[in-house]
Amino acid sequence: MTYEILIADDHPLFRGALRQALSLGLGPDVRLAEAESIADLEDRLTQKSDWDLVLLDLNMPGAYGFSGLVLLRGQYPQVPVMMVSAQEEASVVVKSREFGASGFIPKSSSLETIQEAVRKVLNGDVWWPAQVNERISVSAEAKAASEGLASLTPQQFRVLTMVCEGLLNKQIAYELNVSEATIKAHVTAIFRKLNVRTRTQAALLLQQLESISPTG
Repeated sequence: MTYEILIADDHPLFRGALRQALSLGLGPDVRLAEAESIADLEDRLTQKSDWDLVLLDLNMPGAYGFSGLVLLRGQYPQVPVMMVSAQEEASVVVKSREFGASGFIPKSSSLETIQEAVRKVLNGDVWWPAQVNERISVSAEAKAASEGLASLTPQQFRVLTMVCEGLLNKQIAYELNVSEATIKAHVTAIFRKLNVRTRTQAALLLQQLESISPTG
């Protein structure tokens, strides 16, 4: 059986290291592809939605912390996602689990650890470092934020991140090459799904999914 794995990381060096670890560990039984941003990842998943595993860097261009994970779990629940990050604090590991990841690989891991972790998840199991056992609670606000975000379409998510970067509707319309009326309709739908009324509230909600929050 050939496993198809998508490596989503914006650092070419680390994508190369993961590619090497997986090629060595899984040999000819693995086919690898790469994405360097959330938009790139979305395009890959639109073309093909039956990947055996996505390895997702926590801090990707186009994502706010865990928002990339939440978006993937909402849109493609059948695809297992493992988080990969240089941030190895217990709160980050626990939030990865709470938001639906199947595992967490610290970037400081050895090749052997990466291979073992990936193999375990490909076999339908989960793999977590020891930090996952620490007593950390995820706030109710963060859980609510993740549920709202999981219901967005990829295009709505893209619009939301642009709203949070301070762009006006006409600027977003220009960037995405659609009409301003389309963006207005998207923003209305996004606010309804997230249960917010203003752009500021939407930005604050997205911040709940930043990788390191003051509460966690």
